[in-house]
Amino acid sequence: MKNKLILTICILFLTLSISQAQKMPGKKKTLRVMELTNNYFMKKWPDAGKPIVHPDRTRPANIWTRAVYYEGLMAFYNVSPRTTYLDYAIEWGEKHNWGLREGYTYTRDADNQACGQTYIYLYMKDKDPVKIATIKASLDSMMHTSKIDDWNWIDAIQMAMPVYARLGFVFHDSGYYNRMFQMYSYTRNIQGGNGLFNQKDGLWWRDKNFIPPYYEPNGEDCYWSRGNGWVFAALVRTLEYLPEDSPYYSLYLDDFKTMASALVPVQRKDGYWNVSLHDSTHFGGKELSGTALFTYGLAWGINKGYLDRTIYLSVALRAWNAMVRYSVHPDGMLGFVQGTGKEPKDGQPVTYENPANFEDFGLGCFLLAGSEIYKLKP
Repeated sequence: MKNKLILTICILFLTLSISQAQKMPGKKKTLRVMELTNNYFMKKWPDAGKPIVHPDRTRPANIWTRAVYYEGLMAFYNVSPRTTYLDYAIEWGEKHNWGLREGYTYTRDADNQACGQTYIYLYMKDKDPVKIATIKASLDSMMHTSKIDDWNWIDAIQMAMPVYARLGFVFHDSGYYNRMFQMYSYTRNIQGGNGLFNQKDGLWWRDKNFIPPYYEPNGEDCYWSRGNGWVFAALVRTLEYLPEDSPYYSLYLDDFKTMASALVPVQRKDGYWNVSLHDSTHFGGKELSGTALFTYGLAWGINKGYLDRTIYLSVALRAWNAMVRYSVHPDGMLGFVQGTGKEPKDGQPVTYENPANFEDFGLGCFLLAGSEIYKLKP
């Protein structure tokens, strides 16, 4: 108890000493910047079913990168309920027959199941069973087995865990809660030997390949920003649908709070987080996707009353104001987004001018962050 009090005091002192008072953005201003960035994307992709073409291959538009965008769009819709946003998401589902990537109904790959988060959200609008038939069949097929080690990389926690939470909520079926806890616990405590969550540092190794003796150039552990952002966001998106009297609620919330505490001292002075959270020399610089996911989680925690506003508000506002100032182009494009990958060196260079190889997931993260910043009370 004494150690926790000392840690809280240290975090508060650090927060106050390294950051000037951050201005709360007006709600209209927050909506405008979200509209600007989202309109850029919707104009670029007017057909929600158009495949994503790259020199190496063509991918269907319901892959994980696009799924994350629609998570953000639906969060944006919740604070700015424009029919065009909802219609765009419905068109996306319809053009993919409410299916998973390339028709993989019985896939165990979390990336292929990520689209289910938005399918379930849209199902709750009209209760059309077609919208969730495939994603439910996919998860049910996994639950008919005893295998629980599928989430062997931490990105998977965000892609699939909130799907289980939503199906549990929709069907009042604790079986989904039980299975997602088993899978989360395996990744947290067992995967790679002793689990991917380093409780001492309050952060996650991306997968077993980054557990020590793997170290960053400065000798620190490798904690990839966006990977940790995925887990942080997953905890938010799971707690939103998990009953507070669930036996698992407190553990998820404790992990969320532990991560929040770990993020404060490693925030950059400009408001962003580096791609390598404990090594600013390893491809250090502004990066939006991890920063946006952290902002989303911190603002949500403040809004829910789970995080101390006096400690975390300036951290969240500093990050949001930095993204708006340094990442948003006049036409709505987002700069400083690390492309797809699994570690600091991937998707480089991360610059203002250089767009990520996929422009959808970074925007999704940004819209998630903005939706919670919008809800902050003055």
